[in-house]
Amino acid sequence: MILPQLMARFAKHGDDAVFYEMQALDAIAWMESKGVRFGVGTTVLDLGCGHGVFGGALLAKGCSVTFADESNYLLPQFRDQPFRSVNLDRDTISGLGQFDLVVCSNVLEHLAKPRRLIDAAPDLLTPTGCFYLSWTNWLSPWGGHEFSPWHYFGATLGPRVHDLFAKKPRFHKPYLNLFPTYIGGMLQYIRSQGKLAVASIAPRYYTEFGWLMSVPVAREFLAWNCSLLLRKSNKP
Repeated sequence: MILPQLMARFAKHGDDAVFYEMQALDAIAWMESKGVRFGVGTTVLDLGCGHGVFGGALLAKGCSVTFADESNYLLPQFRDQPFRSVNLDRDTISGLGQFDLVVCSNVLEHLAKPRRLIDAAPDLLTPTGCFYLSWTNWLSPWGGHEFSPWHYFGATLGPRVHDLFAKKPRFHKPYLNLFPTYIGGMLQYIRSQGKLAVASIAPRYYTEFGWLMSVPVAREFLAWNCSLLLRKSNKP
């Protein structure tokens, strides 16, 4: 369980590069425990890469990484790597190519049209490729991001209550750059789409408690962040 270490790091240093590297290395270890292998020759797309920390951790394992985001926010050490500009709500995502592994970490909740990403995912994968999707579900303790836990008052009232006590401006604004998403709803859509199969699911920061994700309703509150490992479906 990495949650206590993350909280300690965040309390002292905020969400710095080390904070995100800790998340990335833990997620990579979880994928490896599920049979995903990384190394020289593995092609990776870090989709919605931000500063590129997750992709950078895979570079260190020898993978060939392409970074993609709306704008290039990559840290200096990653600036010489391939980068593609893409708006996930508007652009043709499938045109990015095919990869052995697609990583989309902490992006889904910031998309106005998250189903577009699910629809495009199969076209981004090689026949044996996998898609790592992780996001903060709305009813989790951190669902409102910096205005948590007031998000439990709703997407309209919650931010207003937070603003009464906040000492600095709020970055995340519901229905502008933060959208309520639900684990059950996303799983239902993935299954109805039929092109992807859920290989594994777990609460991201305490993957040892993967059984929580089989409990509807409870998982929406108890999973701080949802991790999905998806593969192409074998269904005709």
